[in-house]
Amino acid sequence: MPRATALLLASPIPRAADSDRRRTSASVVLRSVLEHGPVARSTIARLTGLSPASVTDYCARFAELGFIREAAAPRRSNGVGRPHVPIDLDDSRYLVGGVHIAVPYTTVALLDLRGRVVAQRELKHERSDPGWVLARAADGLAALLAEARGSRPLGVGVAAGGWVDRALGTIVEHGLLGWRDVPVRKVLGARTGLPVHVDGHARALVNGERLFGRARGSGSVLHLFVGNVVDAAFATHDEVHHGPRSQAGAIAHLPVPGGTEPCDCGRTGCLQAELSERTLCRRAREAGVIDSANPMHVVAAAAAGDRAAARLLVERARTTGRAAGLLLDMLNPETVVVTEVGIIHRTDCLDALREAVGNHRAAHVLPTSFPDSVLAVAGGSVVLDVLYRDPLSAAPEAI
Repeated sequence: MPRATALLLASPIPRAADSDRRRTSASVVLRSVLEHGPVARSTIARLTGLSPASVTDYCARFAELGFIREAAAPRRSNGVGRPHVPIDLDDSRYLVGGVHIAVPYTTVALLDLRGRVVAQRELKHERSDPGWVLARAADGLAALLAEARGSRPLGVGVAAGGWVDRALGTIVEHGLLGWRDVPVRKVLGARTGLPVHVDGHARALVNGERLFGRARGSGSVLHLFVGNVVDAAFATHDEVHHGPRSQAGAIAHLPVPGGTEPCDCGRTGCLQAELSERTLCRRAREAGVIDSANPMHVVAAAAAGDRAAARLLVERARTTGRAAGLLLDMLNPETVVVTEVGIIHRTDCLDALREAVGNHRAAHVLPTSFPDSVLAVAGGSVVLDVLYRDPLSAAPEAI
């Protein structure tokens, strides 16, 4: 049995109601199609341990909803017996919207049911007040959907840094943007007319990795996000830990030994202050490497042979590795995924990260599976996680 499917089935459901069991069964069937399609119904039954009749019923329902389709002409085993008709995801009928709210810009995107980015745009923040940013995001999504004729939107996922309350659909606090208690789900839902789901970007990317990335099948996954915001998320047995009011993963103020950067909290050497892209770019400007606030310009300078740029990126990766090593010691995950600009683009940065983590566990540390679309995938993964956890409730007729 595949690891991810086994984890879903092995998750305890003490005295679960029939509806909970149906939701879990529907989830494992659709996840099996995602992971193994094209796949025969009989194979799904064998992989999941569900009865052939149950698998057939769920597949019929998913086909009716437009989530799956028959993948090819029926094939007979040795020319005899009933034909085995493989089924696969139908990734042509539905899309989801993805919104990632960063400090300098918002990314809006459309993704298919496999988590693949179909279209995306970056919308620069000319203003930072939440009403303006969210209105522009809604307009950006509407423009992308207008170009994607023939596909129906299932919903919108929103990912952001800072403190995000998933249950309320609210950005409780985002210090770098100056946002407090912003009702994102309510505002975007009203403007788009679609179901909106909101979560922190590190948690969103854990879901993206376990559904569509290289961490699929891992029993436990840690994601470390290092951008302007620095935070983390941890999933075990296919469940992401949120904590009360979704405050889990706040690591911005972990102390960095030898750190010199002043932090807004009044201390010096906090992890986010040391690793922020703002800090990287400021140091690069002071070294005469760039004259902008774009971390990709530092990467480009390093690629062009600028030793100071390369040194800044490698040192940042090394500090990131020390932070990852600390989290590894505390949580002991099977897989660690890191999203950080230098690690994504440079092998020397990845090597520095793994050396700092410790060579004996370096093989468990991976760069993001989505180097060219990580922010778009973060947004889309919020709503795709909802779909794959409870596909019948996320079906078009349910929204």
